[in-house]
Amino acid sequence: MSSSGSVATSRQTKSSSAWAPFRYRAFALLWTATLISNVGTWMHDVGAGWLMTTLNSSPAVVSLVQASTTLPVFLFALYAGTLADRLDKRKMLITVNVVLLVLIAVLTLLVHLDLVTPVLLILFTLAIGTGTAFMAPAWQAIVPALVPREALQPAIALNSMGINISRAIGPALAGVLIASVSLSAPFAVNAASHIVIIAALLLWRYEGGSTKTSQPVFNAMLTGLRHVGHNRALKHTLVRSFAFFIFASAYWALLPLVVRGIDGGGARLYGMLLTLIGAGAGLGALTLPKFRAKLDASAMAASGTVGTAAAMAVLATASTPWLAYIAALLGGFSWIAVLTTFNVSAQTALPNWVRARGLAVNLMVFFGSMAFGSALWGQVATFTSTPLALLIAAMGLLLGLVLTRNVKLGQGEHLDLTPSMHWPAPDVALDPEGLGSRGPVMVKVEYRIRKADEAAFLEAMQEWSGERWRNGAYEWHVFQSAEDPELWVEAFMLSSWEEHLAQHERVSQEDKHLQDKVRRFDIRESGPVVSHLIAP
Repeated sequence: MSSSGSVATSRQTKSSSAWAPFRYRAFALLWTATLISNVGTWMHDVGAGWLMTTLNSSPAVVSLVQASTTLPVFLFALYAGTLADRLDKRKMLITVNVVLLVLIAVLTLLVHLDLVTPVLLILFTLAIGTGTAFMAPAWQAIVPALVPREALQPAIALNSMGINISRAIGPALAGVLIASVSLSAPFAVNAASHIVIIAALLLWRYEGGSTKTSQPVFNAMLTGLRHVGHNRALKHTLVRSFAFFIFASAYWALLPLVVRGIDGGGARLYGMLLTLIGAGAGLGALTLPKFRAKLDASAMAASGTVGTAAAMAVLATASTPWLAYIAALLGGFSWIAVLTTFNVSAQTALPNWVRARGLAVNLMVFFGSMAFGSALWGQVATFTSTPLALLIAAMGLLLGLVLTRNVKLGQGEHLDLTPSMHWPAPDVALDPEGLGSRGPVMVKVEYRIRKADEAAFLEAMQEWSGERWRNGAYEWHVFQSAEDPELWVEAFMLSSWEEHLAQHERVSQEDKHLQDKVRRFDIRESGPVVSHLIAP
């Protein structure tokens, strides 16, 4: 279950050490349970990948296992994120884990009875991937509820480290169990690991709950997408993510085939390489704070991208296990640098009310790129060769880095996205009974602007419009009166009165600064005049 602009040294001191999140009981409990669960997940992935090579060794077919794991997250993450923003996240996570426990237990039995076919394996992988899709946004969204904001960066880094510690343990155990017990053993361990995560969730004292709303789920999904579309910090993160993962996916999709091409390659070597990848990632997680003190987020991601490209080039030319070991260590170290940087950049760009939906879009880009990339590089390897496909992907990583060099990461780290609560409650004369579901709603804001300030006012309004779009509006305009040129009217539309009231709670301290900038242009002491119009 997986989930930085410039980080000044003073800020790092404030956030304490890399181990600070373990001081919080809830984080320590869920981190430990997740580590165990992820060990099972990595054992499962190794088992599934190796099982497919025994059923059908075609590169295109083997790469479909990776694609089937990631594609459901791309398809369902936004819907899952919308549910996570509305439902009790703890109950949602428990329910999904119970479903996954049943699915994996059934697959374990089928593997044990030697009844699995390539099609059946892919179908089960798709079903399990769908469960992951419904779990991932909620899981990432609860991280800020486990630790205070100053401990968020080390918490995300520790989560990433936990994932990669499990990557170091899981594959090695899978290789041993496959060789010494049976191919079904890794799947059985994964099923048992879900019992652990369910128990931890039951022990967690979650203070959140569900959000009461009459807004249709589809409308809530659109609200989340509009927020992402006007969240500059998150958009830059998504662009950089796509440029990296579409090429880096070749590393994971083609690794089983690289192992088969090395003298003496087998399940043990495959497990050993994944273990070294995890070890490299664990080492990277421990040393990242030192690098972050010297590099900003964009430079950190760039360094990790170059390292990943180098690892893929070495892997492509590896003819002996020792060269593959070097590629695995370098790849793991570089992977954690990039992944942690992207995750921190996405988390800090999002306010709490839309966090799960925003992270769902981030996951869609990640898993969509991995799914499409896995299928793509499997086809390239089929029509050329595995080494050539890896070399082409490595060159693509470097090209993507050059093309996105001006796309900056970590822009949300210095933004205050906590609710400002400075908008007064609307003073309405309509009967409040049933008013919440009425809509659409038009909000009008009248300004009086001097002619000399028009250009600067419109520039400030264009920047301010982002707040409206991010916080729920689906239409926004600004008009000048033909009869009274000093009169300007801002008008924006929301789906319901309830949605507008929610907008009052969403406006952040950062938004307040933008609004103050606009209000200063109004020549009246009383400021802009707000009115509300509601459809019958």
